[in-house]
Amino acid sequence: MKKYKKQNGLANLGTAIGVGLIAGLAGTIAMTLCQMAEMKVSGRKPSNTPANAVREVLDVEPVTEGKSEEVSNEVHFTYGTSLGIIRGCLGLAGLKGMIADSLHFLIVWGGKIFMLPALRVTAPITHESVKTVATDVVHHIVYVATAGCVYDAIMCDESNRVNDVRDEKETKRIKSKKRKNNY
Repeated sequence: MKKYKKQNGLANLGTAIGVGLIAGLAGTIAMTLCQMAEMKVSGRKPSNTPANAVREVLDVEPVTEGKSEEVSNEVHFTYGTSLGIIRGCLGLAGLKGMIADSLHFLIVWGGKIFMLPALRVTAPITHESVKTVATDVVHHIVYVATAGCVYDAIMCDESNRVNDVRDEKETKRIKSKKRKNNY
């Protein structure tokens, strides 16, 4: 693929958003697989929380219970994929690896533990069992770790270093300096 010589801030933002969406989708798939495995082991039923949140926000009712489960899955994938944009914005700000992943986790899980009780679709975290909270944390770590790995892998250059999308001139300067010093 031909690489453009000059990218402006809008192109960098578009790249960060696009790669973030891909990373968010990958994270959502990984989280879903983790949840399915956990439900099989624990016997837990699928959550209707996403559909309940849509009901609260949009003031709509499902046609059937089966439709409610379908809406939950669609909302889960849409929301999880869109949360990848946060990871893209963190990358755009120059954050990478564990630092970006940690902030991404704090934003995603922190938002969840405040937003869903505010919508009255889940109990506050203080009313949940330790096992329930731990399970939820693990699922979100799987999401963030996968999204972070995918984002960083896509944004790596040929020397396997994560590109800082906001400063290509600096990357070129460092590469040029390495060639001059033969290392």
